[in-house]
Amino acid sequence: MIAIPPGRVTLADRRTQRSWPVALEAYRISAVPVTQELYAAVTGKRPSAATGDRLPVESVSWLDAVGFCNALSGREGLTPAYRLEADAEDVEWDTAADGYRLPTEAEWEHACRAGSTEARYGPIDQIAWYRGNSGERVHEVGGKRPNAWGLHDTLGNVWEWCWDVYDAEVYGTYRVLRGGGWFDEHWSCRASVRRRSHPTFTVDDVGFRLARSQTL
Repeated sequence: MIAIPPGRVTLADRRTQRSWPVALEAYRISAVPVTQELYAAVTGKRPSAATGDRLPVESVSWLDAVGFCNALSGREGLTPAYRLEADAEDVEWDTAADGYRLPTEAEWEHACRAGSTEARYGPIDQIAWYRGNSGERVHEVGGKRPNAWGLHDTLGNVWEWCWDVYDAEVYGTYRVLRGGGWFDEHWSCRASVRRRSHPTFTVDDVGFRLARSQTL
């Protein structure tokens, strides 16, 4: 887990032409997306369409991801971040918990940019697996150059679930995805791009990354 400094990020939605600033406290985020090896060690399951310990886990729903966060927290003696009801999409986040959780989309973008104001923190072929160089398949984590704060694969390889609801009035419980994936064109692999999916859906180019709130 990498310590991320506090900061401020302006989120933007091209669909609604809306933007909004978000102030962030310090937090921690994993250097790479959750791998199949870690996911299997914690859950005993290998849901991914492709197979490989160092490949990012994919074909996991948002609910799978928050369930994993709680399971890993329990395994390490941390307080679970989420209150889950069986077969329910209504999940509560205990913001005082020290356990693992999904990043908010503001945290995700702040960590992805690592102080940069550009669409990407470097030339796309050096930092991301996307349609132009992936061979239309997922790749092992950490194979591309990290950003200035040491994070790999924030752009490309797999889209990453975030905590936030995308637009409750229009899309209900759909959650935010960030980062672009191995099957996407270059324009989808940018720090500001937002996508959405239902919290129960699974797709073979969607995974997730862990975060933790900063603790004293």
